[in-house]
Amino acid sequence: MQIRLLPDQLISQIAAGEVVERPASALKELLENSLDAGSTDISVSLLQGGVKQLRVADNGSGIAQDDLAMALTRHATSKIATLEDLEAVGSLGFRGEALASIASVSRTQISSRERDKKHAWRITSDGSDISAIEPAALDAGTVIEVNDLYFNTPARRKFLKTEGTEFGHCEEAFHRVALSRPDVAFMLQHNGRALSRYAASPPEKRFSEVLGAEFAAESINIDESAAGLRLWGIAAKPTYNRNSRDTQYVYVNGRFVRDKLIAHAIRQAYQDVLHHDRHPAFVLFLELDPNLVDVNVHPSKTEVRFREGQAIHRFIFHSLHKALATPTGVSNAVTASQATHNPFATNSNQPYPTYQSQINLAANQPSSFYQTLFGANTSVQERQFASPVCYADEFEAGGATAPADDFPLGFAVAQIHGVYVLAQNKLGLVVIDMHAAHERIMYEQLKNALDGENSSKAVPMQPLLIPVSFNADRLEVATVQETLATNDSSLQQLGFDIAILSPTTLAVRAVPTMLRDADTVTLARDVLKDLREYGASRALTERRNELLGTMACHAAVRANRMLTISEMNALLRDMEATERSGMCNHGRPTWFQVSMSDLDKMFMRGK
Repeated sequence: MQIRLLPDQLISQIAAGEVVERPASALKELLENSLDAGSTDISVSLLQGGVKQLRVADNGSGIAQDDLAMALTRHATSKIATLEDLEAVGSLGFRGEALASIASVSRTQISSRERDKKHAWRITSDGSDISAIEPAALDAGTVIEVNDLYFNTPARRKFLKTEGTEFGHCEEAFHRVALSRPDVAFMLQHNGRALSRYAASPPEKRFSEVLGAEFAAESINIDESAAGLRLWGIAAKPTYNRNSRDTQYVYVNGRFVRDKLIAHAIRQAYQDVLHHDRHPAFVLFLELDPNLVDVNVHPSKTEVRFREGQAIHRFIFHSLHKALATPTGVSNAVTASQATHNPFATNSNQPYPTYQSQINLAANQPSSFYQTLFGANTSVQERQFASPVCYADEFEAGGATAPADDFPLGFAVAQIHGVYVLAQNKLGLVVIDMHAAHERIMYEQLKNALDGENSSKAVPMQPLLIPVSFNADRLEVATVQETLATNDSSLQQLGFDIAILSPTTLAVRAVPTMLRDADTVTLARDVLKDLREYGASRALTERRNELLGTMACHAAVRANRMLTISEMNALLRDMEATERSGMCNHGRPTWFQVSMSDLDKMFMRGK
């Protein structure tokens, strides 16, 4: 067969298959062009989901009369001129394909007027036919109308979905761009009805307007910088999670992207606090030197490639991990020095100080702190049903102060059915799931024991006065035998000393210090099971957190155990001092706040 050159029109239509998959793809390209033109006000109008008409009007710099024809020519662009420009591209558009591809499969009209010119000009395209340039009436800026998308390629048009579906995709594309530029005003109409109108505003207001006030209220502000990288935005708390990835927005130098490396870093940051079948919600902006990222990977420009991928991954992971690790009740507001840099900063409050992280929850007697708080000559049992307000008053009367802000979770009042702890703080009532909260505390303590800079990379071990022996199956014995034969220290690293007494009997001679009150036999069996199924090296690397989570669950205070007021308050103080204590290891919340106004509504007070 003879090799021949394809006609330019056919080339453009082939390219359109990559660039203009549906009306939403065309809308994205047009909005990006408007932003590149310096627009501060952009209006979008759609008919029939954008298939019948897609109109974008902006107040940008406009297109010169002599450049209008070039605007509809493939590989013609004002964004780059050399290879060096391409390697450090800072604009959203740069390939010079979008307008030509759109025009090749639609009836397109471009009207534009430069800011310093007196007249506007217009050019139209009917598939392959491009008209002469003619005068038009228009204020400064550009208006692009795309009519009858895919009118000349019916096979492609058949693949379009219903009007509602196509509009849904267009609305999502509109929201992505609106989120990326809070400083720009946007308006969206569909079939003559105005649906969204966003004035230029601070980022936090735009996020709330687009994604809802609940998302904004349940999110953590992030602004981290290191080695020329900056990650800022908001990430929802693990308790505000989704059953799909519909609220996940990542921007690299202002460009919305779908990147596997970034997605993996975010998943890793959340994996310790989010249930496995749920998804986090976030709007995150990564800023870096354009020379360190290649945006010319795919015509859609939603894929990127980083020069230093591992460094980017570590930076994103640690930034999110740090933000999600904020202890329960601690304000995530930034300091005054950060406020000038963080676009979300609203105040400069310092985080709450924490107290009593060393208190042993199993202790029956109050520490000196609680002796001061409750009264040195009064037993816990005698004061168990007293009001926590009295405790604070007596603490202050004793010469110290106990400001409410120092105890975000307040003071314990009672225990419900041996499952929940009720506490009173300055906002109202706090309800705590004591097992879930204690499980998180123990889990973080186990991780810190293995990760601490000054530690021996092993969990502290508590020898048992009388070893606990139990009947073991052959696999359990074989697992211990293998660790002994290969000098594997995995059991010692986890704080266990297990010996073989006979082919069917094992003896636990030491357990982790912080788990000494757990069910020794059940705990040992679960640890041996993980070591057997995943191997020692993998259990302490890939599966380490799951293994520590299992251990923490065994050690956590169980339901139906009655706690003293001293123990309840020790739990609250430990929660305030523990990272990620707002949710358990499985991503479930550990506490809820019920405000006084909520309580008043329940009882119809004031009505």
